[in-house]
Amino acid sequence: MRQTLLKPASTQTRARHIGRDGVIHLLGAVALVAALLFSMGAQARSAPDSFADLAEKLLPAVVNISTTQQIAGQTQGEAPRLPPGTPFEDLFRDFFDRQQRNGNRPHKVTSLGSGFIIDKSGVVITNNHVIEEADEITVFMGNGDKYPAVLVGRDPKTDIAVLRIEPGTDLPTVSFGDSDASRVGDWVMAIGNPFGLGGTVTAGIISAQGRDIRQGPYDNFIQTDASINRGNSGGPLFNMDGEVIGINTAIFSQTGGSVGIGFAVPSSIARTVIDQILTFGRTKRGWLGVRIQRMTEELADGFGLGHAEGALVSGVTDGGPAADADIRAGDVILSFDGKPVREMRELPLLVAETPVGKVVDVEIWRQGKKLTVGVKLGELEEAEQSAALSPGGPAADNGERKIDKLGFRIAPLDDEMRQRFNVAEDANGVVIVDVDPNSEAAEKGVRPGDIIVEVQQEPVSTTKGVTDRLSEIEKEKRKNVLLLLQNGGELRFIAIGIGEG
Repeated sequence: MRQTLLKPASTQTRARHIGRDGVIHLLGAVALVAALLFSMGAQARSAPDSFADLAEKLLPAVVNISTTQQIAGQTQGEAPRLPPGTPFEDLFRDFFDRQQRNGNRPHKVTSLGSGFIIDKSGVVITNNHVIEEADEITVFMGNGDKYPAVLVGRDPKTDIAVLRIEPGTDLPTVSFGDSDASRVGDWVMAIGNPFGLGGTVTAGIISAQGRDIRQGPYDNFIQTDASINRGNSGGPLFNMDGEVIGINTAIFSQTGGSVGIGFAVPSSIARTVIDQILTFGRTKRGWLGVRIQRMTEELADGFGLGHAEGALVSGVTDGGPAADADIRAGDVILSFDGKPVREMRELPLLVAETPVGKVVDVEIWRQGKKLTVGVKLGELEEAEQSAALSPGGPAADNGERKIDKLGFRIAPLDDEMRQRFNVAEDANGVVIVDVDPNSEAAEKGVRPGDIIVEVQQEPVSTTKGVTDRLSEIEKEKRKNVLLLLQNGGELRFIAIGIGEG
């Protein structure tokens, strides 16, 4: 890329009219200006004069992808019943019969997307949603050549698919760059097949990073204002060195057209997924075996942490890696394999990217102390297949009580209550039977039928146990009480204020 450097305006110096001190001051000023200009040039990469050279180099490795899906015919139901002798009876019957015959015919549906070649032998990358449920996949090169493609493997969780074509000759390729090295404000270029128009180049900047758009468990998208439209899915997002730092995947739009907000899977995630698919034909993600929730300032106070950080463990899978390492519900995971966990959603990404079978150090916060435990990771896909991720449950009860400070009424979890609130047989604790609609508990989603499993990280089995534990917490002058609630097999922590004010 051509880079324009700022240059100072030329000046003529007549030394004979300047004294010794004046020369020293003048030289000092020139040195200062030069230093400032050099600093500006070093810190800010100027806008390119043109993207043409870069686009010309990269376009041959970007492909268009066409898919075809066979849709079975569907019956249209019975013809409307008309009174015998109705003047248009025959006309209606003929029309309906034609519709029925046409509707029963199988027909094909086609869709278009984008992709790019990463290996000269014919490995093509695209989005999973581009090829999902396709019966036929065809890859079109920029020069007009086309090849049938076979699916090597796909990953719906990150929306990535790997295809292979057999060109019989070496193909142009592009390579991945380091998305973690990219910064907000960097220039980027997208190439794809918007609206089926063929190779199209758009440019813009990275407008945000680490976006969670609720598309999957590993959302960590690059956001860009480079125009991305329908048909761009699966195409590459390049940095100014011509490296792929993202796979264009989604747009934010109410019309389906670009409004300057597009999202790309970062190469830091895509490379791991692609390598696993090429090696194993599927993904093999690390598995820790915990259910987690987001830390809040109130929860942090309840756990004695200085501020909200880490991922709060709300449940542990029986027989999983975390359970074997004695990680417990109520632990706060602060770091994983030497990498800090600043917020909840960072942990699944770190675990998934770690090789199966690796022993990692996990730093946790438990009962006011930091501990480090070693965990040997399992395989997520294997656990999902064996249904090992079904939630487990934690303890029984005596005497209904109203707890005004918390804004709800509790009762023993007996057979009557289990039937009333449809509570599973293996659930243990104290059941909440009524919640004050104006209470903080109601604001935080506490509902009748929720089971109190723990109060301030200690199991409770009776209503008296709840009130006794609450009294102990009040004596400690805590601002919040920490409750572990269970509903429908799901566990979650909440913090409810009990201190003055």
